[in-house]
Amino acid sequence: MTYTRLKTLITRGQYNKEDMLNKMDVFLLADRMTNEQYNELISLMNSDNNEVN
Repeated sequence: MTYTRLKTLITRGQYNKEDMLNKMDVFLLADRMTNEQYNELISLMNSDNNEVN
């Protein structure tokens, strides 16, 4: 569920990259997402040009 919500925010461009990275790090450490999911979201952010600050 965490992964799905984060992916939605990222694909819509409704995030601040630094804040999102901090949240994702916490979710990864708390086993709320897998390494594969984390890497996918990082890739989406790196390819996204619609980041909202």
